[in-house]
Amino acid sequence: MSLPQPVPPSWKDLGKSSGDLLQKDYPFTGTALEIKTKTPSNVTFKVAGNRASSTSVIVGDLEAKLVDKKHGLTITNTWTTSNVLKNLVEVDNQIAQGLKVDLATSLAPAKEGGKGNRSAVLSAIYKQSGFHSRAFLDVLKGPTFTADTVIGRDGFLLGVEAAYNVTEGKINRYALAAGFNAPEYAVTLHALNDLKSFSASYYHRVSKDVEAGAKAVYDPKLTNGGVAIEVGTKTYLDNAAFVKAKINNAGVLALGYTQSLRPGLKASFGVAVDTQKLNEVDPVGHVHKVGLSFVFES
Repeated sequence: MSLPQPVPPSWKDLGKSSGDLLQKDYPFTGTALEIKTKTPSNVTFKVAGNRASSTSVIVGDLEAKLVDKKHGLTITNTWTTSNVLKNLVEVDNQIAQGLKVDLATSLAPAKEGGKGNRSAVLSAIYKQSGFHSRAFLDVLKGPTFTADTVIGRDGFLLGVEAAYNVTEGKINRYALAAGFNAPEYAVTLHALNDLKSFSASYYHRVSKDVEAGAKAVYDPKLTNGGVAIEVGTKTYLDNAAFVKAKINNAGVLALGYTQSLRPGLKASFGVAVDTQKLNEVDPVGHVHKVGLSFVFES
C-alpha cells in the first residue's frame, strides 16, 4: 500500500528554493526599512519603505492584517504612498477541506482623471495529496480566467498554466513545467510564454551550513538569442548570520550579508559590482550598487 503523497508546491513556487537563493537578501538597489508589530488580538501592522539609490523619492506602504484562525478568515488592508488602496479577504478551509477562496481588490482614486484605476481578482486554491490547483478570475480586466495545476508523486512534479480571455474566447497564454524535489536538492524546468522561452533551475543543500543554486534562462526577447546564466551560494556563519554571493554571465557580482542583531531586529547589506566596468566612474550607482535593509519585528 503506497503512502499518501505530500501536497506539491503551487505553480508560482516551482523552483522557489533556487529563486530565493538567487534573489532574496541582496538589498543593493537602495535603502529599505520594514517594521512589524502584532497586537494581542492577532492584528499585525507593517510599515515598509524603500528609497532607490538613483532617486530621492521614498516609496512605501502601510499594511494591517487581521487573522481569525477559528473561522479561517484573514483580512489585509494596504495603503501605499502612491495612494493605492488594496484589500485582500481570504477564507481557508471553511467551504471545503483544502479549499481557500480570496478576493483581492485595489483602487487608485487619483488616476485616470478622477475615475480611478480599479482591479478585482477572485481566486480559489485547492490542495490535496499529490495535487495543488489554483484558479483566478480577473473581473474587471478581460475578464480573464487563469488556472494552473501541479501534480506530484514520489518527488516528481508536473505543472501546467493557461490564461483564457472570456470576452474574446481565446487562450492568451499557456506554459508547462516539470521538476523533481528531494530533501536536499531540487531541479525545475519551465517552458513559458506559449513555449517560446525556457528556464532551468537547480538547488542543492550541500550541508547544513552551505546552499548552492543556479538558473539558466533562454528568452529571445531578453537574451538576444543567447542564454542568461546565474549561479549563487549561501553560507551560514552561525545561527545569527549568513553571507550570500552570486554572479551572472554578464559579469555582475553580487554579495549579501544578513545579521540578526537581536531577536526581532535584522540588518542586511548588499553590493553589486559590474566586473567588466571596474575602472568606470559611477557617481549615481548605475554601474555599481550598494544598499542596506533593516527589519524590526515585535
